[in-house]
Amino acid sequence: DILRLWSHDNFGEDLIMNVKDGNIYYWDSSGGLTTRAVALSDLAGASSAPTVASKVLVSDVDLHVIAFGCDSEDTPGTQDPLLIRFSDQKNAADWKAEVNNTAGDLKLSSGSKIVTALETKQQILVFTDTALFSMQFIGPPDTFGITAISENITIRGPLTAINIEDSVYWMGLNEFYVFTGSVQKLPCSVRDYVFSDFNKAQAEKSFAASNSGYSEVWWFYPSEDSDEVDRYVVFNYVQNIWYIGSLNRTAWGDRGVDELPIASSTDYYLYDHETGFDDGSTNPVSAISAYIESSQFDLGEGDQFSFVNRLIPDLTFRGSTAGTPTATFTVKARNFPGGNYLQTETAAVEKTASVPVEQFTTQAFVRLRGRSIAMKVDSSGAGVGWRLGSPRLDIRPDGRK
Repeated sequence: DILRLWSHDNFGEDLIMNVKDGNIYYWDSSGGLTTRAVALSDLAGASSAPTVASKVLVSDVDLHVIAFGCDSEDTPGTQDPLLIRFSDQKNAADWKAEVNNTAGDLKLSSGSKIVTALETKQQILVFTDTALFSMQFIGPPDTFGITAISENITIRGPLTAINIEDSVYWMGLNEFYVFTGSVQKLPCSVRDYVFSDFNKAQAEKSFAASNSGYSEVWWFYPSEDSDEVDRYVVFNYVQNIWYIGSLNRTAWGDRGVDELPIASSTDYYLYDHETGFDDGSTNPVSAISAYIESSQFDLGEGDQFSFVNRLIPDLTFRGSTAGTPTATFTVKARNFPGGNYLQTETAAVEKTASVPVEQFTTQAFVRLRGRSIAMKVDSSGAGVGWRLGSPRLDIRPDGRK
């Protein structure tokens, strides 16, 4: 089966839409919800309208309809993957370039095809498979100008770029990027995990999403053994940290009109996100297992052994609905990078009082030694939510025996 990707944009109260590498359609809202969209070329007064494109959008500032990777005025029906065409201003039907209108076209000079385009406050960013361009309205006679920003980038798919707070983030073939006036690669601590287990044949199903309430940009993607999206990777652009997980989602809408983010899944349901602590996709609802785990840390240059004898947790269960919410701290030690953990100590932390303030286990005594140490906090109970502060370990140098 061929994956059908649609792009669409508002043209006043009407709608312009395009199926990737197919025709462009126009829906007139004045006809009511039962009215079907028609091909752009079939509109009354249509002139030289494109009949095939890879993406369409409407320039908000100047109200030009723009088709990317479309057919030319001279060779209708023959798609040019690097051609950009734009209609006359405020006229979705007239695409014939003449001296008395602002319709026209641009041809990109780098790459083999236009992958996607994204409108920001100042410009339209156009991504080819190898380069990034800036497209800006400059007025007659040229209408739009095009400038190369970077000729050494990649992009994973048409839906993997997103504009958040004046920055554009996107997923490349083997890295992540951000554009804030210039292009930079994002250092990613989970890059190998993501790109070494990725179904490249289903890459166009990958998409970017924003969770603005938590300053996050998400990328959903299919793992190597899955034909559907089943993984996500998140970048928190305020704290500058990455995290990963497994979740089946096919589309995502950030909060805005709705109070909560909403997302769809392959089970044909819509899900509210960032509400409650349990999995509502099961009946009855089931607990969500959650954990956070540190990387390995050591003393000095890693040539000393460490002895750990005490853990002081710092955790809050604020908002939890479980009667006795509980999380488990696990401290692990090993002697060599990549080696097995030789010792593990666990300590449960639970809420013991709520009036006048929350109180928790004050300390836990453990006993383990190794060249490097890691710590993990996890929970698997229903109605349990927790926030981690700054837990502490008592560590002192120890001998080799």
